[in-house]
Amino acid sequence: MERLLKFIYEYRAFFTFILLELTCVWLIVQNNQFQSSTYFNSSNRLAANVLDFSQGVREYFSLRNINRDLAEENANLRSLLDQRNQRLLSDRIFSPKDTVIANRFEYISAKVMSNSTELYKNYITVDRGKLDGIEPGMAAISSTGAVGKVKVVSDHFAVLISLLHTDEMVSCIIKEKDYFGTAQWDGFDARYTNLRYIPRHANPTVGDTVITSGFNAVFPKGILVGVIHNATLSEESPFWDIKVSLAQDYSKLAFVELVKSNLKNERDSLVEVTIGNNR
Repeated sequence: MERLLKFIYEYRAFFTFILLELTCVWLIVQNNQFQSSTYFNSSNRLAANVLDFSQGVREYFSLRNINRDLAEENANLRSLLDQRNQRLLSDRIFSPKDTVIANRFEYISAKVMSNSTELYKNYITVDRGKLDGIEPGMAAISSTGAVGKVKVVSDHFAVLISLLHTDEMVSCIIKEKDYFGTAQWDGFDARYTNLRYIPRHANPTVGDTVITSGFNAVFPKGILVGVIHNATLSEESPFWDIKVSLAQDYSKLAFVELVKSNLKNERDSLVEVTIGNNR
């Protein structure tokens, strides 16, 4: 404190000069309309810039909550869309082919905690588990397209098998042709997957849309997988060699929606009984 007082005393002339200068500026601004307008316009512009910057900083740090709210809203809207389609079906506004059975699927949003893309068998960890109703076998989708399937769960977390997994297979349809096959990654480029078992007479073309078929009761029918990047056919092969450009960029995956099929157990039980009775 003594040093501070000594410093102020030694530079008292300089501080007095600064005080007088500020007083003069204040008097000029207060008693002259032009200078007053210029000062207040400049100060308001500076204050607005400072407020805009601070608001931007606050919004940046709140992006996580904003993204989570948007993901949950998307899941709710998807469920509402399914219910609306069923009401339209009951009123016979649309045909059964164009609708989804109401309450057949439930959607639960989840945040991606970790995600690999460089391995042959890639997995995704999300922040939802048993306590949130997550079970093994549930599909995972995003706002862009199909993502993978739940492998194992704990109380608060779940590990998904990514579509970038050499053992994961998804039943798909070429939308424009209605031919179905199986999407399976070859372990090389994370941007593409292979579409297998498309017959010779299907004539797929570059740009055709590939969607989930809904045959396995895991993925809802019509979820985008990607578009055909190229298609070749050798003389002796019964099937096309098709490479599909994936709709989901896995390097940017932040949120997913986990899809619970309420009819899966019923369907699997019926299939098991039928197959068991015919063995």
